[in-house]
Formats: sequence, C-alpha cells, structure tokens
Amino acid sequence: STLYYGRKGIVINTISGVDLALWDLLGKVRGEPVHQLLGGAVRDELQFYATGARPDVAKELGFIGGKLPLHHGPAEGLEGMEKNIALLADMRAKCGDDFWLMYDCWMSLDIDYATRLAHRAYHECGLKWIEEALSPDDYWAYAQLKKNAPAGLLVTTGEHEATRWGFRMLMDMECCDIIQPDVGWCGGVTELIKISAMADAKGVLMIPHGSSVYSYHFVVTRHNSPFAEFLMMAPGADEVVPMFHPQLIGEPVPVNGRLKVPDTPGFGVELNRDIALHRPYAR
Repeated sequence: STLYYGRKGIVINTISGVDLALWDLLGKVRGEPVHQLLGGAVRDELQFYATGARPDVAKELGFIGGKLPLHHGPAEGLEGMEKNIALLADMRAKCGDDFWLMYDCWMSLDIDYATRLAHRAYHECGLKWIEEALSPDDYWAYAQLKKNAPAGLLVTTGEHEATRWGFRMLMDMECCDIIQPDVGWCGGVTELIKISAMADAKGVLMIPHGSSVYSYHFVVTRHNSPFAEFLMMAPGADEVVPMFHPQLIGEPVPVNGRLKVPDTPGFGVELNRDIALHRPYAR
C-alpha cells in the first residue's frame, strides 16, 4: 500500500490514471476482468440512467431515468426559473410519472435559488434528484440544502470531490443522499474501494460519475451502487454511442438500458494507438 499525498485537481487526476492502468495490467496478467479482482459481480447485468438533453428519447432506448442539464441560473431571475421548470414539466409530460428525472446544475447556484428550484421541481414535476447545485467546496451550503430540500428529493454531489477524506467530509456533514465519485478523478479504483466502504457503512448510496468501463467493473460488484450513469455523447442525445470514442477500442455500450460487464481481462478495452498525439513541446 503506497502512501500518496494530493488534494484535488491535476495531482489526483494523474494518480487516478496510473491506478487505473495498474488495475488493467493486473487483470491482464492474471487473465481476469477487474470486476473479478474486486470480488466478483453481485448482479448479472448493469442498468443505467442517461445523461443528456433528451430524457424522452432515453426512455424509449430503455434507460431507467434521464438527467437534464440546467440551462438557466440565478442571474436570470424568475424568468430563468420559469424556463427551468417549463423544460422539466415538458419532459415529465413526455416521459410519464414513473420515469426518473434529474437536474444537473453544473455547480452554478446559490443556496436560496437551489432551495426554490428544489421545491418547485419536486412538487410540480416530480424531480428525483438535484445534482451539483452548489460549489463542490461548500460543504456547509450542501448540508443546508439537504435540510432545506423537500422530503423525497435526493441531493447529490461528489464528481469533483477527491480521496476518501473529501468524501468523509460530505458524509460526516450530511451534505447529500448520494455520492458520485469519478474513478478517473477521485484517486482511482484503489481509492474508490475505500470511499465505497465508508458510504456503505453510513448507508449512503454511491452512483459514480459516468466513466464507462472504469466504473462499470466496480459498480457491478457493489450492493450500494444499484445502477450506473451513461453519458449520451451523440450530438442530439438521441442515440447510444461509445462514451470514449475514438480513444478506446472495444468499449461496450448499453442495449435497452442494460449491459453485461465483459469478462475479458482487465477493463476489456484497448487504447486506440492510431490517434495522433498532440505534443506542444518537442522531446
């Protein structure tokens, strides 16, 4: 076990990349998929919600929910709020009552706006969760938002959090209902194991930020990660395409909102070495 020091940002991003490469290498040396190295799958397949501008299309494609980007922030006042609610109401009408709808707020709100949005979106449109409404560093505001939010609406954050220590803050201060670490940013699979164990002990769900196979192999082994995120990378958010194309070869995608995690060694993908690398400085 190596002791490393880092806080957030590029240092931990780099450590995460190296960690993922080592897990991939270990799986290939042993001839086992990463999910087997992590103890084995606890379900036959993963199910997904889709992140993109067309939850109505995502429902037709078999996803269990759809997460919309928030278009209008506090600077646009009541008019912007009405537009946010109108878009959500339109999607609710198109998707029906049983489909999960979520709002991704891009760290752009203040506590007052987030509270008002949370109540209106939940009571008028049945919003399931409100994601990254505030600055990821403002644990105190998240704790307040969780208290302010209507019962039944989930407060989620964590994709820009790093290491078990950052997630310990989120959980100890009761900032959210679901944590959303990104395995490529938070410290890699090695750190994700520790974060997940802490969340499991505290009864907090963990739905990792969309990171394709690098989180799928983990999610399929954990009871407190019941489903995964799929980013709709097609320009119209209207078809399922590989998230990391063209960088990865062999990347699996959900069919009808479901995916059996491959049993190929490692993470089951290869880097596309035909892509030209941009080198701003000569060696």
